[in-house]
Amino acid sequence: MRKFEVVKGFEKERVTLPQRATSRSAGYDLRALEGASIAPGETHLFKTGLKAAMEEDEVLLIFPRSSLAVKKGLRLSNSVAVIDADYYGNPDNDGHIMISLFNFSQETQVIEAGDRIAQGVFVKYEVTDDDHANGSRQGGFGSTKTK
Repeated sequence: MRKFEVVKGFEKERVTLPQRATSRSAGYDLRALEGASIAPGETHLFKTGLKAAMEEDEVLLIFPRSSLAVKKGLRLSNSVAVIDADYYGNPDNDGHIMISLFNFSQETQVIEAGDRIAQGVFVKYEVTDDDHANGSRQGGFGSTKTK
């Protein structure tokens, strides 16, 4: 079942479950849980308080909101974030989706708590006929181990 949930330990925070803005929007708006100032050339990792459950042949792709780049000079640090189905509920951080923004402008940029900072798009994917993936997720960011 595809859905967003609040991450363990964040139940008392002001987490907003993502919504699409219109019936034809592909992306679900993700909001910053806390505010921050990002100086030129710096990066900030924003907590969302969210995790995403999805089918095993799906991925949640996180893209920057276009207005962030145009109006504020901010972009995702990793261009597009890939949230795999097995990230959900992992033992390190329960699948907490965090958004890393980089300031490529010449001015300090301010993000307020509750601002929409990214959009998540669920996508089905296929694998090759000779795929034999045998790794297992051991935790959060960068924790997949191969055998």
